[in-house]
Amino acid sequence: MSISNDKVALVTGSSRGIGKEIALKLARSGHNIVINYARSRSKAEETAEEIRKLGQEAIAIKANVAKKEKVKEMFEEIDKYFGRIDILVNNAASGVLRPILEVEESHWDWTMNINSKAMLFCSQMAAERMKKQETGGAIVSLSSLGAMRYLPNYTTVGVSKAAVEALTRYLAVELSPFNIRVNAVSGGAVDTDALTHFPNRDELIAEAKKRTPAGKMVEAEDLANAAVFLLSNEASMIRGQTIVVDGGISLLT
Repeated sequence: MSISNDKVALVTGSSRGIGKEIALKLARSGHNIVINYARSRSKAEETAEEIRKLGQEAIAIKANVAKKEKVKEMFEEIDKYFGRIDILVNNAASGVLRPILEVEESHWDWTMNINSKAMLFCSQMAAERMKKQETGGAIVSLSSLGAMRYLPNYTTVGVSKAAVEALTRYLAVELSPFNIRVNAVSGGAVDTDALTHFPNRDELIAEAKKRTPAGKMVEAEDLANAAVFLLSNEASMIRGQTIVVDGGISLLT
């Protein structure tokens, strides 16, 4: 059991990309971190070591958050090591990119399980622990512009992210009495490893750079900044909202 009194943050899918950026920012603000990963233990341990160098504790837990039993096991490990959880960031995401007429049942189940079912059960299990603490807690989930506008080949992911935003509103209302705040951050295209899976990656990047009113693409740090703000006490009266961080591109027709 850790003897630290610092607050604890779990960031799913945080061995790299946006999740890693959020984990590092939370560590810099004094949080101990649980790194969740599905495949690359080496990447997760590298991130954990970076956090330890910042003076915070960190553990890496392998868990496929699409499976409820694995989520349960992950939270049991957190209980044993830290004995508390103050922040949950639902960042882990995946999806099958196909035109809508090519979407198969397996594609749909895979994407919905990782992007929305995982959010539900991670949030439930975190809230059960947070509500026993006087300080409550905070939950932020990651969404994307595909939840509210059409993007080519994005059907499964877009629908799953729309579910993330709806779940955010329901969780915010029902968890507020326990002093648990729930919000989401929606981002424009970010050039992370995840974008390499898009068949039109180069086209997406070129269009984002050209059309974004801010004059540049959104970066992982931009989303992390918004997430960490929503998790802070300064955002205590923001509940059930999805904050869009896209440099203004969604304002264009």
